[in-house]
Amino acid sequence: MTQTPQPPQTPHQPRTRLRIGPHMVQPPVVLAPMAGITNAPFRTLCREFSGGKGLFVSEMITTRALVERDAKTMRLIHFDGSEKPRSIQLYGVDPMTVGKAVQMIVSEDLADHIDLNFGCPVPKVTRKGGGSALPYKRHLLRSILREAVTAAGPLPVTMKMRKGIDDDHITFLDAGRIAVEEGVTAIALHGRTAAQHYGGTADWDAIARLKEAVPEIPVLGNGDIWSADDAVRMMRETGCDGVVVGRGCLGRPWLFGDLVAAFEPGQEGPVDGSEVPVPGYEVPGYEAPGSEAPGYARPTLKEVAAVMRRHAELLAEWLEDEERGVIDFRKHVAWYTKGFSVGSEMRKRLAITSSLAELDALLAELDLDQEWPPGADGPRGRTSGRNRVVLPDGWLDDPYDCAGVGADAELDTSGG
Repeated sequence: MTQTPQPPQTPHQPRTRLRIGPHMVQPPVVLAPMAGITNAPFRTLCREFSGGKGLFVSEMITTRALVERDAKTMRLIHFDGSEKPRSIQLYGVDPMTVGKAVQMIVSEDLADHIDLNFGCPVPKVTRKGGGSALPYKRHLLRSILREAVTAAGPLPVTMKMRKGIDDDHITFLDAGRIAVEEGVTAIALHGRTAAQHYGGTADWDAIARLKEAVPEIPVLGNGDIWSADDAVRMMRETGCDGVVVGRGCLGRPWLFGDLVAAFEPGQEGPVDGSEVPVPGYEVPGYEAPGSEAPGYARPTLKEVAAVMRRHAELLAEWLEDEERGVIDFRKHVAWYTKGFSVGSEMRKRLAITSSLAELDALLAELDLDQEWPPGADGPRGRTSGRNRVVLPDGWLDDPYDCAGVGADAELDTSGG
């Protein structure tokens, strides 16, 4: 596949554009699919902070649930009218079911880009042979990619994967070559094995090795990007074509504004003295923030509270139920308030709210003048590892034999 020529790069100037099929992604930043997180409301927040720049992928959609038109799944594939391109991540283990799901997306114009999940490490996925377990079965991986790419026609198909199942079963280089041979447009690599889950340190050297092994298509790096500086450093150190950001934006959707500042054309990394605005959302009980922080966003608690309220309201609108929306928002409270002096009792109260009025009242009780605390930077979200990966019986006996894997191994619910 012919790629758009990139200008010569210097050690101080990472590339600023990424092409995914017909779509130009500038800056080369992708929001990672995260179950229960990257729904339409959260994608809206991230896009607002980035000014619409970047690529924002849906939650994981299971192919069986999509083909069967499961009600929850049909809600998850909803895209706001401003989302361009519309990006869906699919999970499946049966080539025929994957093919049918892709055909449905194309025929009904449900998305502009399809990403395939070969990286999820959670037991309910790997025990079916899916996610990060699947690339070990080389023939099965090839069959799924072939069905998807064939059914997709003009829509670009990408894939996200991990290094392998564990240190004794590394698959990413073989999987990368298979992807190129089957017409995949780009590959994202999380620099951990399934056994590592989210523990330890991501292996950025593996990302560099994959880029060297598959120069024909873009390679995106994923893992341990907690700041815009981390994203720039990953691209400089690995030579990858873009970054995929997951846990680093939990409770920090403004990270995408930082990333835009870091990758702005003509600039070298962070833009000292630039302004990354924190949108002035209206929050009953106090004035909406209107200040702009110099450099990367370092919002006060007042500004963070405004974003929290906006997030909860978007969820309520999306679910068409205020109580359900606020309940769904609860999981985000600890991430948004990380590092701030909020107090354990107040955190508990915030985490059991069930209405916007109740959330407003509690936010108004906070010491909203607090500056962005040092403890709010760095790792967030899950950081634990797993020493054992749950797999189907006999899965590791033969890396090619995929007998017994079929439609009955498909998950029937979406969202990971």
